[in-house]
Amino acid sequence: MSTSLHPVPESAGEEGYDWRRLHPVTPALRGWKVVAAFVAVIGFQMSDTLRQIMDALGPGRAWLVVLGVVLLVGVVGFVYSALAWRVMRYAVTDEAVHLRTGLLFRQQRQARLDRLQAVDVVQPLLARLLGLAQLNLEVAGGSGSAVQLAFLRESEATALRAQILALAAGLGPRGATPQPAAGAVPQGAVPAGAPVADGAPAGAAAFEAAPERQVYELPMGRLVHSIVRSVPPWLVVVALVGGLVVGVVTHDLGGLLVGVPALLGVGGYVWNRLNTGATFRAAASPDGIRLRHGLTETRAQTVPPGRVQAVRLTQGPLWRGPDWWKVEINVAGYGPEATTESVLHPVATRAEAAVALWLVLPDLGVDDPLGTLDAAFRGVDDAGGFTPAPRRARWVDPLSRRRHGVLVTRTALIMRSGRWWRTVVVVPHERTQSLALEQGPVQRRLRVATFVAHSTPGPISPRVEHLDEHVAAALLEQQARRAREARAVAGPELWMRTASADLGGAGQVVGAEPPRPVAAPAATPAEPASPDPRP
Repeated sequence: MSTSLHPVPESAGEEGYDWRRLHPVTPALRGWKVVAAFVAVIGFQMSDTLRQIMDALGPGRAWLVVLGVVLLVGVVGFVYSALAWRVMRYAVTDEAVHLRTGLLFRQQRQARLDRLQAVDVVQPLLARLLGLAQLNLEVAGGSGSAVQLAFLRESEATALRAQILALAAGLGPRGATPQPAAGAVPQGAVPAGAPVADGAPAGAAAFEAAPERQVYELPMGRLVHSIVRSVPPWLVVVALVGGLVVGVVTHDLGGLLVGVPALLGVGGYVWNRLNTGATFRAAASPDGIRLRHGLTETRAQTVPPGRVQAVRLTQGPLWRGPDWWKVEINVAGYGPEATTESVLHPVATRAEAAVALWLVLPDLGVDDPLGTLDAAFRGVDDAGGFTPAPRRARWVDPLSRRRHGVLVTRTALIMRSGRWWRTVVVVPHERTQSLALEQGPVQRRLRVATFVAHSTPGPISPRVEHLDEHVAAALLEQQARRAREARAVAGPELWMRTASADLGGAGQVVGAEPPRPVAAPAATPAEPASPDPRP
């Protein structure tokens, strides 16, 4: 991705691009933010000065002045947003999506399709009420590298996403004399009888949206139950009950006011879990894993399995009974603060957790994938073939030492840790960024070390604590070799490199089933021995 903060002259090639404008309502949706920011800054930073002015002017005139100032700021904000909208344009080419913004300082950004990591259609509450949406293009580069097209009609955003996905997959024309692959949809043409995405922008090529098959959906009851079984709400309840008991004994209930910020924090936590986890569902498609979720702000993500750098499955102590797991992923474009976008399943059963992992890595590289996952979820020491931490590591980690372990398969590294908060991390060999060993003074004394597999910025930091130092050193050397070999075999990436599903002849998505143990073939009865023809 490239970003310029100075006026960008139009090249001869850029003049021929099909530049389009965003929806005309965009200035209104952006302008109210200026008013809200102004009111917030003035209200919090100049509260004493405002109070003095209101006392001097009197209640009636003061409110008129405040209303006039707010209206003036609102008009200025809307006028500036309207002028900025007139110079804001975007264009989609075979190589990149271009966005031009800036009224006083021109800025041009581009999201290269070969660097594309994810495509999200987001609908904030106000935009959702107006039937609008914004298109977020996440590219490799972490936080701040995304290109946002806000706002478009919902149907236009959906059609534009289908076009970008097809071009990123190599299905669109490239070069002056394109040679489309079999079954590909060339730019500007649609096969006979193929459905065309509704709402495509005028002058834009129409691309058929890839079919999908839903693989799991989160029931609302399970989501609410998981929040009740989470630790933060219960910590606040225990603290409030303890404060109430102390207040009754000491006849001073003023200490309960300290719990108000904690209650507000828990309320925000509960609302965020409900708002982001509601209606959560996942589908397998040739163009990637499709995730849809959200209550007030809806989000439709498309993440290709080949761009996922690592997978983490976590289970808290209160989720142990129903055996629920949270599944998260590292994607290069999202960055460490994108906690909502990095969730592959917020509350998965064990079977759904296996399906979610299988969507990203269909071949775990072992003969018994379910047995291996069971050893990763619940096993200790060397169960399931894991290499555990040595017994002497109990001096630095007496509680979780038996859970620390690593398993090297044909396709991935599987790391497990945690006794109360169980964690399983899976890193495909070809996604290994770099490797390191960490060893503190106590670890050196005990001859143990921490093995670290660096990943892209995100919620997951793959590491195994307190391995034998010689085992960790050998693992680092061998994993570096495996990563080089896996990257050489993987070859160049394409967006629609299917890792989760394939298309059948009738257009349906097949293969979207969780891994199951293969039953041994039934033994055939032995045939009676034929008599020896020799005398």
